[in-house]
Amino acid sequence: MRKAIALLITVMFVMVISVAIGYGLTQLKDASSSVVLEQKLYQDTMILDDVLEILRTSPELLHLADNNASDDLYLFLQNSQYLPLEHSKEKIVITFKSARSHININTLNKANEELFRNYFSRRMVGNTYIDVLKECMRINQEKEGYNDAYKSALFEKYPELFRDYIASKEHLDMINTFYMNEYGDTSLKNVPFSELFSYSDNPAEVIDLNYATVEVWSLLLDVAADRATVLTQNAGRYKSWKDVGLTPSEQKNIAKFKTTFFAPYLDVEIKVGEGTQRSKIYFTYDIKQKRGYDFVFKL
Repeated sequence: MRKAIALLITVMFVMVISVAIGYGLTQLKDASSSVVLEQKLYQDTMILDDVLEILRTSPELLHLADNNASDDLYLFLQNSQYLPLEHSKEKIVITFKSARSHININTLNKANEELFRNYFSRRMVGNTYIDVLKECMRINQEKEGYNDAYKSALFEKYPELFRDYIASKEHLDMINTFYMNEYGDTSLKNVPFSELFSYSDNPAEVIDLNYATVEVWSLLLDVAADRATVLTQNAGRYKSWKDVGLTPSEQKNIAKFKTTFFAPYLDVEIKVGEGTQRSKIYFTYDIKQKRGYDFVFKL
C-alpha cells in the first residue's frame, strides 16, 4: 500500500513538473514572439521616420506646396507610384496615391442623400441601406437636426459599435455584414467600395477631381459608368470647370459636394520585408503642412 501511494505521489509530482515546464516554455515562446514584434515595430518606426524626412525635404514636394501646381502633382504621382528601396538590408516598397480620390463616406447629408440612394439603387441595393449608414453617423446627422430613434437593430446586435461616424473600412464591413444578414440583400457584394469611399471624421474633406474614380464620378453626378469613364480619361488635365464640361444637371449634382482641382495630400503605403517578416505602414501626408497623420501599422 505504501509503495502504491509513493508511486502515485511520484507520478503526480512528475505531472505537476511537466505542466509547469510546459507552461514555462509557452510563456518563453510568447515572450520571444513579443520581443521579435517589438524589434520589428522599432525597426519600422525608424523606417517611417526616414520616409517622413525624405518627404519633408523633397524638392518636388516643396515645389508643389509653393506653387499649387496640379500638373506637377499629377506628374509626381505618375512617376512615384512604386518606389523599391533598401534600408539596413530590408527590402522596402513605397507607393503614393492621391488621398482625395474617393468620397469620404461621412459626407453623407441631407443635401446629397438622394445621390447616394440613386447610386446604390443602380447597384440594386435596397433603400434601407442608406438609413443604416445614417444611423452610424450620429454627429453629422445631429448637426442637421436628425435626432430620430434608431430604425434598425444594428446597435441592439452590436451595442458597443462606434456610432459617431464610420471610422474605417473594417467598420463599414461590419455594418455591411449586418445589413446583408438582417435584410437578405446580397446585392451589396456587387458594390466596389474600395473604388468609392474613404473614411475620415472630417465631413468637409474635399474630392480632387483629377483623381476621382469611375465610381466616384458616377455617384457625384448621378450618371452611368460609361459617362463616368469618359471623365476619368482626362485625369490630371482638369484646372477649371470649363475643362470638365459638365451638363447643367451634372453641375447641380456635383455642387452638393466639396470638390477641387488640386488637393496636396498623399496616401502613402510602406511595405517592409519579405516572407513571414512582412509589415505594412499606411498614413496620409499633408504636403503643405509637411506632416503625416492617420498612421496604421500592420505587423
